Formats: sequence, structure tokens, C-alpha cells
Amino acid sequence: MNSTSAPSRKLAILSFLTLDGVMQAPGSPQEDTSGGFTRGGWASDYWAEVMEQAQRVAMSEPYDMLFGRKTYELFAPHWSAASTHDPLAAMMNSAKKYVVSNQELDLTWQNSVLISGAICSKITKLKQQPGNLIQVHGSCDLIQTLLKCDLIDEFRLWTFPVILGQGKRLFGEGVTPQNLTLIKSDTTKNGVSMAIYKRP
Repeated sequence: MNSTSAPSRKLAILSFLTLDGVMQAPGSPQEDTSGGFTRGGWASDYWAEVMEQAQRVAMSEPYDMLFGRKTYELFAPHWSAASTHDPLAAMMNSAKKYVVSNQELDLTWQNSVLISGAICSKITKLKQQPGNLIQVHGSCDLIQTLLKCDLIDEFRLWTFPVILGQGKRLFGEGVTPQNLTLIKSDTTKNGVSMAIYKRP
């Protein structure tokens, strides 16, 4: 096998989920109301402990970020205006940010690059370039595309003790069956379970 054809960096998703697999709008009621979703903000009671853990475990080493359009438009104004003394803000602002959209966007957040057109082939080529881990934050619709294109190497999941019964789910119908390997797990004091899985 030609070693130059192997991906030189991995792609990981970082997702917050309810017990019934919903990942839609964890942060606030206005975050994503598509499909008539009215239960946004379900993670807010657990936020502080989870974010401390996520930052320590999954966001302390350099990484590039991959966003869908809606998540980028949610993150950009918040983090670009965050204090320069916030280590997480400094990390995210300095990271390269790839934004998947077929619409024209105002990429005012520093180090942002638009990806449009043949998404799967372009992200495959991106993974073959040297560089940092590519980490997807939120971006439920984009993740469905990445699953269909078999581009995810690692699943970084935080499962909250919440049941909603509706909303966009991480794993929907048509997902390719596969086995994963658990490489790290932990639980916050307020009952949120962290599990990081990799592809064998």
C-alpha cells in the first residue's frame, strides 16, 4: 500500500447528547429551532462541569475546527469577542476554521476558510494534508454527511441524564453499522458521562 495515500490526520466529532440520542440545541432555546424543536437549552444545568472536562480532555491540544454553517454563525460572534485572557477562547480563535456551506458567508472570525461543492472529496483531501486533528463541534447536519462518507475517526461524546423524545439525533436511520473501541471514559459529579471512541 502506498503510504502517501493514507490520511495524515484524523477527524473527530465532539457532541453533547441526551440519553435518547438528541444533539439538537444543547446550549439555548434559540440555538436551533428547526423542525419545530422547542426544547433547546437542555444541557444548561450541567454546563460548567461538562465544559471544564471537555476543555481538559478534548480541547487542550492544538486542533483545527470543522463547522456547518449554522454552528459557525452561532460560534463566531461569541468566541471572536471573548476575552483574550480566556485560554479556550485563545485556542479557538487561533485555530484554523473550515466552514462547510454552499451559501456565501461573511467569514469574519479569524482563520476561517469556506468549503463548498463536493464536500466529501474536499474533506478527504483535507485529512490527507499534514496538520492538526480536525474536530467537529456541534453541526448535526454536517455530521450526518460525514457519517455517510465514512470520514469520522473518533467520537467524543458527552451523554446527559436528560430524555427529550424529539429532536435531531446523532445516529439516525441509514447509519452504517460498525464497532468502535472505547479509549477513555469518565463521569462528572452531576451525572454526565463522557465516552471517547475510535475506529478500530
